[in-house]
Amino acid sequence: MSFRTLALLAALASPVLAQAAERECAQSPGKVIEVCVFTKDGQAFYEVSKGGKVVLAPGGMGLSFAGEAQARYTGITAAKRAASDTSWEQPWGEQRIIRDNHSELTVSLAGDTPLNKSFDVTFRLFDDGLGFRYAYTAIPAGQAVAVTDDRTEFKPVGAYDAWWYEALGQERDEYLYKQTDARRITLAETPLTMREKGGLHLSFHEAALIDFPSMLLAGNGAGTYKAKLMPWADGTLAKKTGAFTTPWRTVLIGDTAGALADSRIELNLNEPSKLADTSWIKPGKYVGVWWEMHLQKSTWGSGPIHGATTENTKRYIDFAAKYGFDGVLVEGWNKGWDGDWIANGDKFSFTQAYPDFDIKAITDYARAKGVKLIGHNETAGAVPNYEAQLEDAMKLYESVGVSQVKTGYVRHSGTILDQDGQRQWFAGQYMVRHNLHVAEVAARHRISIDAHEPVKDTGLRRTWPNMLSREGARGQEFNAWGDPTNPPEHTVIIPFTRMLAGPMDFTPGVFDVVHGKTELTRRGQSTIATQLALYVVLYSPIHMAADLLENYEARPDAFQFIRDVPTDWETSKTLQGQVGDYVVVARQQRGAKDWFLGALTDEQPRKLSQKLDFLAPGKRYEAQIYRDGPWADFRTNPAALTVEKKVVTAKDSLDLDMAPGGGAAVRFKILD
Repeated sequence: MSFRTLALLAALASPVLAQAAERECAQSPGKVIEVCVFTKDGQAFYEVSKGGKVVLAPGGMGLSFAGEAQARYTGITAAKRAASDTSWEQPWGEQRIIRDNHSELTVSLAGDTPLNKSFDVTFRLFDDGLGFRYAYTAIPAGQAVAVTDDRTEFKPVGAYDAWWYEALGQERDEYLYKQTDARRITLAETPLTMREKGGLHLSFHEAALIDFPSMLLAGNGAGTYKAKLMPWADGTLAKKTGAFTTPWRTVLIGDTAGALADSRIELNLNEPSKLADTSWIKPGKYVGVWWEMHLQKSTWGSGPIHGATTENTKRYIDFAAKYGFDGVLVEGWNKGWDGDWIANGDKFSFTQAYPDFDIKAITDYARAKGVKLIGHNETAGAVPNYEAQLEDAMKLYESVGVSQVKTGYVRHSGTILDQDGQRQWFAGQYMVRHNLHVAEVAARHRISIDAHEPVKDTGLRRTWPNMLSREGARGQEFNAWGDPTNPPEHTVIIPFTRMLAGPMDFTPGVFDVVHGKTELTRRGQSTIATQLALYVVLYSPIHMAADLLENYEARPDAFQFIRDVPTDWETSKTLQGQVGDYVVVARQQRGAKDWFLGALTDEQPRKLSQKLDFLAPGKRYEAQIYRDGPWADFRTNPAALTVEKKVVTAKDSLDLDMAPGGGAAVRFKILD
């Protein structure tokens, strides 16, 4: 190894200390992104440029604390630089090998109040964006502090459209996105995605959300978006003791929507796995006693049409074994569902089953068939009741072979009662602590979590790989309830908004989208081809085949794709896309050479030509194509599907002819 190489490695590994100047700047490894930090008139600012053009105008930084005035920052006292270029492997994921290539700048800022006398802000710069966080390391051990304001600002330069919904709504994150001039944002959840009139795309979010409240963004009507944290019941934003660091505030910057979708910044800003052994964490597909209850064919509560019975569950287990599914989810198995369960969540038992559900007999039956039972813990937001039973529940599930549990927190946001009877928000610090506590306890019993009504994902699946998937948006169940159901544009918006946070358990695969309804807004607004494409477009390591079993056996042509499509990937590529219009995604199966492609359009018919240059050169593939059939239309003919095969290579292109509300799903099976 040459001296020059050794010197380069040493430079990458060792931080560089320097006496700070009035303005400190750093660039990403490819000199694409630059950040500069400075103070002026008692404020601390950062500014971001891309390719020499300012993307984010100077925005404020820092926190304020109870018991003291808002600090005035007097200058930068020190600066430290470092760089790193490494790779790491996900135990499961949308991409097996992740490259972490970043440069780092840490500046120390001086203020004029005791708690803000000195703090650090660290920037990590990647060629597709950045993250930054604050470290208050000078707070004495044992000293309790209360955060009263997060002064972080984001100030995009230029005219932007945004896709967003009003934060702090009672239904948490389960709202349809609206597209507006970004200046119309009042209070938005993150990820918050914007597109500049010239084509630049930005998305604001956070990474490594641990023991801190979720960040929202408040607009001022003139293009500035300020951090607003979900508060405790007493109005305090965050309660900390001693030195602490905040989550990373993240900014993705891309010339296309696809560049945002393919960024891995969220994962790279989280710590490596805390689990030494992850072999027990298994991606896969499942069926379950779920959709039938949304269609009111059975009930969660006990009675004559109770869904979670031993007999009915065995029927699903037989189906799963016959068609190669890994698991069977059963909701409504445990005592507590009778009556107004949302109002009486403290009555739920997580260890006692209804008399017609024999958990030991069922798990024994499933084990003999090569299938696993997936547990379900709906809490109705009664967190103290759940935490009191958590250890016993996970111990029970481990003893009978349940290795995945779907959790739920169906309760209006802002009304979750803590142990003191105080009302908490669904993603305030209280619930952030609780969600991580559940994952930690579950991990001790080798159980993975699929969280519904969750705290948003911030890449913590890297640190806790048993945090498999989450909901955190309007999923398929809204297509059963109606008024309104999800319009076609919903699934071409969330790949560039919600999905930037991490995997989503959308529960795709409903073939009978009409399910007896005549009004469009009271039934599914998609074609069968769309439902197939969702398995590729919306990433999750666990995917449900959500429809009734008989609907799959009635359509073996379409069902074959669900049987074939994996949920664990070697690599993923967003090939084409415009937020709210269309998207094309390709993923290569982990441990195999086959590729899968999913394409979706909004309510407009669309014909796209897609180059197949992602396939291995010099190899032939059988393209098994599932596309919208003649006269397919989500409004009038959603069931029309054409299945065809053709031999293709990396030199070919594929025409994707999508009906209104339609899509296409393709398996590229390698031939040689």
